[in-house]
Amino acid sequence: MSSTVVSVVPRTGPRRAALDRDRAMRLAATEYGRFVDLLRSLDPDEWVRRTDCPGWDVRAVAGHMLGMARMVASVGGFVTQNAAAARAGGGIDALTALQVRRAAGLTPDEVVAGLAAVAPRAVRGRRRLAAVVGRLPLPEQQVVGERREWWAFGYLLDVVLTRDTWMHRVDVARATGRDPLLTPGHDGVLVDDVVREWLGRHGRACRLRLTGPAGGTWAAGAGGPDLEHDAVEFCRLLSGRGSGAGLLAEQVPF
Repeated sequence: MSSTVVSVVPRTGPRRAALDRDRAMRLAATEYGRFVDLLRSLDPDEWVRRTDCPGWDVRAVAGHMLGMARMVASVGGFVTQNAAAARAGGGIDALTALQVRRAAGLTPDEVVAGLAAVAPRAVRGRRRLAAVVGRLPLPEQQVVGERREWWAFGYLLDVVLTRDTWMHRVDVARATGRDPLLTPGHDGVLVDDVVREWLGRHGRACRLRLTGPAGGTWAAGAGGPDLEHDAVEFCRLLSGRGSGAGLLAEQVPF
């Protein structure tokens, strides 16, 4: 099987999206749709299943997704949610906790209907926000593993929010005993972007083979270890869901 050869280029300045915006927004729209479809398939008792996210059941994950989509659907939502999170101590944990609390009183049907309704507006809002502030750095550094780094707004809006939705779709699928829908044309593109970023982050030679519908084979540099993993499990390790050794200890934001 041929490998995708990746040239690692040193990065300067805040981290930016490698995907072009049109493709990024198509991925975002598809991922929101797949998340909604998964939620619609759940039985009432499955909404209280525990997930891999500490302290969160399926309902909490879905509430976070609804809140995040509402936040990016408009400038007003973006400002008010972040202001409320700042009053609660600031940071991503305060923001996501706020989103979960605000959705806690909704029924599962209301969460699903709310996310289905806001998802198209979230895609449009992310595109508008990225066009205006995409090249500007976020106001504070972000923590990735043991590293603190600067991100451009465009990296958050074009890339990380879609990865977040994708990984939480996997969380819900695992919690409810379902196989997540995976296709090369969608999930394979997301995983390829993750792999390329991961290769750039650790900067070492290796050959990687990922199995499953979202998988592929990549090579960087000469020599180095040969690694093989399931594509979804590889991404879970890089997200901090589990503990990877060697190059797999290099985390990537989700």
